[in-house]
Amino acid sequence: MNSAFTILTVVLIIAFALILLSLLSRKPGAKSPKREKRKDRGAIIREATRRLSANPRDPDGLSAMGNIHYQEQDWEKAYPVYEILIDMAPGHPRLDEFECSLRFGVSAIKTNRLQEAIKGLLLARKIKPNHFEVNYNLGYICYLQKDYEKAIPFLRQALITDQENVLAQRYMGFSLHRTHRYRDALPYLKKAIDLQPDDKESLFAMAECLFESGAIDRSLKIFSHLRPDPTLGPQSALYAGIIHAQMNQPDKAVIDFDIGLKHENIPKEIANELMYKMAVTLIKTQDITRALLTLKDLQKLTPGYKDAPALIVRYQELNQNKNLQLYLMAMQSDFVALCRKIVVQFYPGAKVKITDISVFADYTDIVSEIDTPKWSDIVIFRFFRSQGSVGELLLRDFHARIKDLKAGKGICMTAGVFSDESRRFTEGRPIDMFDKDQLNRILNSVDSGSALKI
Repeated sequence: MNSAFTILTVVLIIAFALILLSLLSRKPGAKSPKREKRKDRGAIIREATRRLSANPRDPDGLSAMGNIHYQEQDWEKAYPVYEILIDMAPGHPRLDEFECSLRFGVSAIKTNRLQEAIKGLLLARKIKPNHFEVNYNLGYICYLQKDYEKAIPFLRQALITDQENVLAQRYMGFSLHRTHRYRDALPYLKKAIDLQPDDKESLFAMAECLFESGAIDRSLKIFSHLRPDPTLGPQSALYAGIIHAQMNQPDKAVIDFDIGLKHENIPKEIANELMYKMAVTLIKTQDITRALLTLKDLQKLTPGYKDAPALIVRYQELNQNKNLQLYLMAMQSDFVALCRKIVVQFYPGAKVKITDISVFADYTDIVSEIDTPKWSDIVIFRFFRSQGSVGELLLRDFHARIKDLKAGKGICMTAGVFSDESRRFTEGRPIDMFDKDQLNRILNSVDSGSALKI
């Protein structure tokens, strides 16, 4: 214990002596390194200015001045100096041609002179083809110019030299993403995020690549995480909503679209798509009133966007006729219940017995026995939910079933129209056709307790 204490005491005494010696050996009035640096900078500038006053193209003066501006990142002052030096360097052995070319290129990038930057960097690349900074900056310029195919080989060469450079990883991933090589982009974007975890742009690009590569669940987690972001939030919410809609989760999709639309300063094309997708999804959930409000807001923002005007006309009608809404959009069981109502009320005062209900992909058939004071017979009702055109083949099939069941009449109703061929086919045959307008009148009368308006 005493031995350890003795050693510690000796160490402390030696340390104190060294510090005291350092202080005593320092000359009175000695200046700090920073003050020396400021003095050196001032002396360099004065010497360079003197040289350039005598000769504006003095290589030593230009080199010294350029070096100061470059190190201080004063790009606007550095650029014109290296613009002269890059032309002088091949003829002056004291000038480093590679350094002049590289620095000219970097200064040009920083001052948004991209064509001049390419010129300088390509000259530097002839001297050192594998230099990281040269290849990275050439790739970065190509990326800025949206020439992604040219950017990729430059950035790949840069990464051979320095795999830990976050910017090279980032723009390599972005370039592959922009050329739709989503799977190839993923490792670069992941590396960029590992090196810089707060890089949300790389995270968003990674989510897009996962989405396009079929990794839907992983992409959804990222898009949901990014929904609150002021910049990437609207587009992330749009993606999240699209994915939830594809997964048949419309309620969650509506929440996503709503989050996206609550952001401020949303780019118009994203706002348009958010509102359109919101409206279409609300229609699927049968929230027609809110869907119409959204479509009308979209129409004000961007008149004629996609089929928004047609949807407004179509669903305004549905919103006013709840039975038509049921006919077109309800679950199959509710649709069949509505069709039964139509059959029971179709012949006022008649006794109606429904003997068979058959549900098919394109239509639903209800077979009924109708008994009135004047006549009794079998009547088959066929209901089409589609708003398209009913063609002749479907009517031929219907006529064949009427004959098979020895029915006296067939009643065919559609939410769309009948083709001219189908109308010609039914002439002289025991089939009555009711198109969209006639069906609307019937549906308006179903719950009124009065005779159907046929």
